[in-house]
Amino acid sequence: MKVTDHIKEAKDTLFSFEILPPLKGKSIQSIYDGIDPLMEFQPKFVNVTYHREEFIYKERENGLLEKIAIRKRPGTVGICAAIMNKYNVDAIPHLICGGFSKEDTENALIDLQFLGIDNVLALRGDAYKTEANFRPHPDGHQYAVKLVEQITEMNKGNYMMDDVQLEPTNFCIGTAAYPEKHFEAMNLATDLMHLKQKVDAGAEYIVTQMFFDNKKYFSFVEACRNMGIMVPIIPGLKPLKTLNHISFIPKFFHIDYPIELSSELLKCKDNKAVEKLGIEWGIHQSKELKNAGAPCIHYYTMSNSSSVKAIASEVF
Repeated sequence: MKVTDHIKEAKDTLFSFEILPPLKGKSIQSIYDGIDPLMEFQPKFVNVTYHREEFIYKERENGLLEKIAIRKRPGTVGICAAIMNKYNVDAIPHLICGGFSKEDTENALIDLQFLGIDNVLALRGDAYKTEANFRPHPDGHQYAVKLVEQITEMNKGNYMMDDVQLEPTNFCIGTAAYPEKHFEAMNLATDLMHLKQKVDAGAEYIVTQMFFDNKKYFSFVEACRNMGIMVPIIPGLKPLKTLNHISFIPKFFHIDYPIELSSELLKCKDNKAVEKLGIEWGIHQSKELKNAGAPCIHYYTMSNSSSVKAIASEVF
């Protein structure tokens, strides 16, 4: 079932969450262990992230270094199929531009359609850790809007393989947005312009990057509506869990903590204190968003569901 249909049928704010594929070598049970505690809250869909391959360098006999691609996490497509089979819940794979050619993308989408997966989240993806800036596959997409366009064309029955007649796909396309703007955008206005281009290209709903100040989400939604972006905008939340999050999250995700939260974080002496505060703040954010009529609240679990379970127990 499509995300947009779930939202249309809902009488109240929906609950959803996102998981990470396990590191290579772990079994599918590690995925189930993170999902099981959250099923009591009846999620309508579960997002599964995609991590592009990473590289290692091995020294050859002649002293030169050989660059070798490795995959550290199992494939998102297979994980989505396993989740849908076990829980009878919609699984949403992330599709990214980085590391994919257009043909790779088309093949992945054909596989997803075959498996009965109705939803995809179209993202540009991040640069390699060793690169200062994002660089696409030579035959891939530079921007997420082009990925959205390709999926939309496949929904119309237009494939790269002109000589093969295939059925049109029927994907509900989601995309990402940044209430505090993408760090590469010149300003929020240009970021909104790019977001509208993705919606005009076929994106049917939006999931936001994490934020800790609900005022920024409400202002962002209002700005989107003023731009003519009328699709559902799902807020994304992440509970703080460790002392490392205090500095890492603002630095890596380019977001700010509201003063009320930062004042309390400064009092935290250990991970336990941060986790407790993260749950309390998550409950506060969630209740306010739910009361304001958010279509769904999407939680970034990082495959550790304990804090999200504590929050959901008070909200859903």
